[in-house]
Amino acid sequence: QAQLVESGGGLVQAGGSLRLSCAASGLTFSTYAMGWFRQAPGKEREFVGAINWSGIRTYADSVKGRFIIFRDAAKMTVYLQMNSLKPEDTAVYYCASDKGGRRSLTESSSEYAFWGQGTQVTVSS
Repeated sequence: QAQLVESGGGLVQAGGSLRLSCAASGLTFSTYAMGWFRQAPGKEREFVGAINWSGIRTYADSVKGRFIIFRDAAKMTVYLQMNSLKPEDTAVYYCASDKGGRRSLTESSSEYAFWGQGTQVTVSS
């Protein structure tokens, strides 16, 4: 059974940076796309970005140019580097892995099979 564990959340001032980590186990990491989603209070979960098995990335428009996703295959870990943070970035951030098999990147949460427990990111103004 795949397991994803996020870490790195916290409180940061607007304009600051945070790096989230997501350690994976129980899956063939090299064949899975990994995505990041977030959910703010009272809002639906939304796509942040994803990276596929070959390193291709896609981002939501709201974070493009500020957030970077990268993965370390040896550590089976995917990272979300968040720069120039804004108060509207405040949310619980989740990492997720798709259904494997070197599928195409997707922003649809329904195409992600395994989810982490989430980590809180709070950006103060």
